[in-house]
Amino acid sequence: MERKGIEYTLREYAKLHPLRFHMPGHKANKEFLKHFPGAEADITELSFSDSLQHPSGIIKEAEDRVRDILGAKKTYFLTDGSTCGVLSMLYAVREFGKKIIVNRNAHQSVFNACKIFGIEPVILNQNVKNGLMMPPTADELEKTLDDTPDAIGFLLTYPDYYGLTFDIARAKELAESKNKLLLIDGAHGGHLRFAAMPAYCGDYADIWVDGVHKTLPCLTQAALLNVGNKGLIAKVTNAVNMFRTTSPNYEIMASIDYGESFMAENGRELLSKLRVEVAALRTRLEAKGYGCLKDADSIKLAVDFKPTGISPYKAERILNRHNIFAEMNDGRYLLFLFGPTTDKHSLDVLEAQLKRLLLREDLKNTFVSRADVRFGARKMPYLKANVFSRKESVELKESAGKILAENVGVFPPCFPLCMAGEEMTPDIISILSEAKNTFGIINNKVKVVKGQADK
Repeated sequence: MERKGIEYTLREYAKLHPLRFHMPGHKANKEFLKHFPGAEADITELSFSDSLQHPSGIIKEAEDRVRDILGAKKTYFLTDGSTCGVLSMLYAVREFGKKIIVNRNAHQSVFNACKIFGIEPVILNQNVKNGLMMPPTADELEKTLDDTPDAIGFLLTYPDYYGLTFDIARAKELAESKNKLLLIDGAHGGHLRFAAMPAYCGDYADIWVDGVHKTLPCLTQAALLNVGNKGLIAKVTNAVNMFRTTSPNYEIMASIDYGESFMAENGRELLSKLRVEVAALRTRLEAKGYGCLKDADSIKLAVDFKPTGISPYKAERILNRHNIFAEMNDGRYLLFLFGPTTDKHSLDVLEAQLKRLLLREDLKNTFVSRADVRFGARKMPYLKANVFSRKESVELKESAGKILAENVGVFPPCFPLCMAGEEMTPDIISILSEAKNTFGIINNKVKVVKGQADK
């Protein structure tokens, strides 16, 4: 029997061919439907469609269904992406302290939230290996927590953009030992609830975000905010209703319900097969001369082009001409993001095209090593530089040695290479100058702390 949830309700309404004297303005008219054929399911809060701000009908039923699938105490649908969840969970706990420990490669939304709420981010010093920032070690987590007794706790990214994880069970032990909170930005890990490994953050976090549109069969902007600590539900409910849109997209919500239910029924089997196939693919690519990131989540394949001597930029353009599109090109790695429904044929096609690249004479010795990331020394607290300092704009190429007042970085993956209060380095300037998409740079200028003779 078909579940009569949000998706069913949208379909039934469309069948009525109703007179739409309500938002949105397109009214699902015939001309609009020629361009956007699914728009007949695009509705707003009506007498039968429930309200995301105070759900009591089909939305509440769907949220409760997903809550039970994830093992959460409370789940909130987000149609604004994971950023809304990050803002909400940090706002919910702001009264517990003025500092929070974050990983260096946290998403920019974490630092934006700290700025808005006046919370000092205490940055974990993570190592860089083979051109990538490594996850924090248990020792790094413990030392930083010991050195910051007034912290709210941790707000950590798990897994990161490349699929790397840390010992989250140990992080939970450390937080509990100090009566602190463990918050997780799990935007890239919604599928881990259904995977054999690595661990799912929801089994440990007090509050966590799942960006389900990234790795589950859900529409873009579909995300979840979940509570594992029952005592925080009232605070999180208040917070999420401050930041969540009052005009939610019902198709996005329907896709969350569908995606989580689909994974509950099929996810473990699909991800288990994918894990075996991706592991074998890594082995075969390495045998041909590629490097592949080890210990990464099996839903991602980070292919290192440095050992081949091939420019990943040239390789990406050729792959695009064969209708193969990677998630990200960082100048060394091409990151391929799979899904639970990625089939073996797709992996075979990708493998064949990657192997063909190795045979092309025109690609040999085209790899150009990018600058290694060497982070600038911290010269003042983040909030002092970002919020309370006088600022001025200087040319990026002239900013070496100056203290930044605004974070700068590359997206994707959208984490800062140099952040407010840190000294800009020539290496980071080089990376930013070559990057296609950046943030914190306007008209080739960055904001720095004014009057740096005082630093």
